[in-house]
Amino acid sequence: MMIRFAILPLILALNFSMCKKNPSAADSSRPAASSSPPAEAGTGASPGISAGPASSPARINKPVVDQTAQTIVFGYHRFVDKVRRPDTEITPADFEVQMKLLKDSGVTVIGMQDFLAWKRSEKNIPPRCAIITFDDGWKSQYEVGWPILKKYGYPLTLFIYTEGVRGGHFGGGEAMTWEQLAEMRDAGVDIEAHSETHQDLRKPYDKVAKKRLSPPEYEQWLHNEIVGSKELLEQRLGIKVDCFAVPYGFYNQHIKDVCKNAGYEAVFTVYGQPLTYSAPLDSLGRYMIEGNKPKVFVDAVKIIGSSTGGGTAVAEVGATNLSTQPADGETVRTALPLIKANVSGLGQIEPGSVQMRVSGLGIVPASFDAKTGAVSYQVTQKLRDKSCTVILTAKSEGKKVEAHWTFGIEEGAAGARSTSPTPAPARKK
Repeated sequence: MMIRFAILPLILALNFSMCKKNPSAADSSRPAASSSPPAEAGTGASPGISAGPASSPARINKPVVDQTAQTIVFGYHRFVDKVRRPDTEITPADFEVQMKLLKDSGVTVIGMQDFLAWKRSEKNIPPRCAIITFDDGWKSQYEVGWPILKKYGYPLTLFIYTEGVRGGHFGGGEAMTWEQLAEMRDAGVDIEAHSETHQDLRKPYDKVAKKRLSPPEYEQWLHNEIVGSKELLEQRLGIKVDCFAVPYGFYNQHIKDVCKNAGYEAVFTVYGQPLTYSAPLDSLGRYMIEGNKPKVFVDAVKIIGSSTGGGTAVAEVGATNLSTQPADGETVRTALPLIKANVSGLGQIEPGSVQMRVSGLGIVPASFDAKTGAVSYQVTQKLRDKSCTVILTAKSEGKKVEAHWTFGIEEGAAGARSTSPTPAPARKK
């Protein structure tokens, strides 16, 4: 026992001496004290070793963003000297006039990634701004539209359907090549997905294969259209695809769910309206510009140009909360539908504030029952397009609320005409 007590001080003294010779050795398993913030998890720290007290984790400060800012998104297709298909064509001269109008009106053109960062509360955008998008991948976008945008210093987003790239099933001489897309990518153009073959994704029918699809076949086909196009763009161009533009603006909840599961951050449709901070990312509307309707562009610029920020934000309400008729994504068999929505769940609605807009008709004389909260309008003028968007606005307890939904009109319904573009030879839009 006496020997043990004699050896113990000797061992302690020896350990103390070794620590003095190498002061860092005793602390080698912990990072040295520093004024820098601790490393975040996943940056190579050894498992089980804490970089600091559990009660004081690293704080990530996000900027305070202006939630009352608004933006509008414009969509274009082909640039031609002689317009034959005004629904998808515009002359270069008219396009340049519109781009100059944005500049003269003080509307800033921002990039898609700036918009997404604002929606994530990561950065601010100007209170009055716009986004320019081109759909499909037409060669005239590369040769005509893009040079005009570069002249004004405007960023651009392309929505590409992959079988429409030159060399693909529909990619004839009027289409861009993968090499041209890569050139635009290198110059800072944002490239996003627009499906694989540009078909109505709601219908279990593949027009390319000319085949009606069984439920399992439809799910595989839908996966190819939404997920496959994203993967191909990412592989061929070495990019990250964040956004999806729904062909023709036709969508339903299942399509939105597939997009979400595919990793898309935003889904764009075709109804035009200012996009707010609270606008749902799974149904963002664009103003699709037509060659014979210049007023659409002018009116949109006036709307966004009058926004100064700092005003009352618009609360976006999902259509599913309104019990709409027709339902969002539904297809009806008449071009004279009864349009209804119930706003009783939105609080105390100011009766005189209720307003309904119908695409192709504008503001309509909808009736509002304050007791039941029902808003309704019987269409009396036949709807001419296959896709119809309804925008409903009102004031509830001093705040503006807004909802929108889109329904389809079955082909062959009285008064309806197809908005599906007629493919040019060897080139599908």
